[in-house]
Amino acid sequence: MSLFDPPASTELHTVSSLTREIRSRIEEGFSSVWVTGELSNVARPASGHIYLTMKDDKASLRGVIYRGVALRLRFDPKDGMEVQARGRLTVYEPRGEYQLAIEELSPKGIGTLELALQQLKEKLAAKGYFDPARKKPLPVFPRSIAIITSATGAAIRDMLELLARRWPVARVLVLPVRVQGEGSAEEIAKALRTVNHLHRRGDVALDAIIVGRGGGSLEDLWSFNEEMVAEAIVMSALPVISAVGHEIDVTIADLVADHRALTPSHAITDLTPDRDELLAGLQDRENRLKAMLVRRVELARERLASALDRRVLRLPLEQIRDSEKRLDDIGSRLHRGIRQQLDRARQRMEATAAQLESLSPLQVLKRGYSLTLNERGLPVRAAGDATVGERLRTRVAAGEIISRVESIQPQETDRP
Repeated sequence: MSLFDPPASTELHTVSSLTREIRSRIEEGFSSVWVTGELSNVARPASGHIYLTMKDDKASLRGVIYRGVALRLRFDPKDGMEVQARGRLTVYEPRGEYQLAIEELSPKGIGTLELALQQLKEKLAAKGYFDPARKKPLPVFPRSIAIITSATGAAIRDMLELLARRWPVARVLVLPVRVQGEGSAEEIAKALRTVNHLHRRGDVALDAIIVGRGGGSLEDLWSFNEEMVAEAIVMSALPVISAVGHEIDVTIADLVADHRALTPSHAITDLTPDRDELLAGLQDRENRLKAMLVRRVELARERLASALDRRVLRLPLEQIRDSEKRLDDIGSRLHRGIRQQLDRARQRMEATAAQLESLSPLQVLKRGYSLTLNERGLPVRAAGDATVGERLRTRVAAGEIISRVESIQPQETDRP
């Protein structure tokens, strides 16, 4: 072991593993930070991201604004601009550099409206108004739609024209309101409550609400940044689509609504299916279904024709008769086999009976032999098995003889 080798218990990192661990710790420890400084090296490549450096007189920090956030910026970041940014620290592993992934960026010393907007966002976020889990899904085939917007603006005209072309079966309830100026937020909130009240009472059956207006400045769109409008949207029993301004305009109404449309026209596109596309799809399915049915009929005909060519279907009784013949043959063979088995069994039985008959004691008696039993019923095999005066029974071939012993003559044994 070299003097320069680490101890055996030491964990040896690769460059990439150490970089990943540093990134994990940085991201956990700095998941949301505010930074203020001067912008420099601002670059906008074709990807739509913004790369920049924030610096002060002692240090610099690289930063990135990803395309989705960059599209929502209300100003154009320039070199030398004093800003404040909120984001999370992360590490760009290929170069081992840490950077700030910026999620919010504003000029330093923002105005009253911007500050109020930020404060309201934080308040509503704490209430869970922006939580995706509480947002309601949009209907697939809406039959009735309420639109809350200005009766004289271009937004309502564009929405109605697009709806007539795209999904003309839907009924529309328009609630005209002021969409900017003093008292406009109250009108919008009241219209939202009115629509829900009519729906709950059953006066009007509705599937969704669109609320919004065309584009404008921050001041023009401020009605949709009021807390009362946000609360009316959140309390709505019907799904609400917010369609305020243009794509780059993001209001509180957009954040709390069940769905945010980039423009009023997009609200119609997002909410309704395209009738022509549906009809084309149905026609395509109908054609495919017809083709499938025709093919199945053809296959059925082919199978039927093939079945009709089979002998079993052309001559169905012939197979039954063949089966009957086979059964008759099997029955005849079975009958002959049983009879042969019985004959062999009878022969074996007669042979066994004859053998038993030849071994029967009665046959021995018929040859002149007899069987004598003493009074105890034991056979008398020798003279010593009987006593004088004892009554004996002698069995012969045809009957028994009863006698009494008068004398006993033991057999003399041969002397040597």
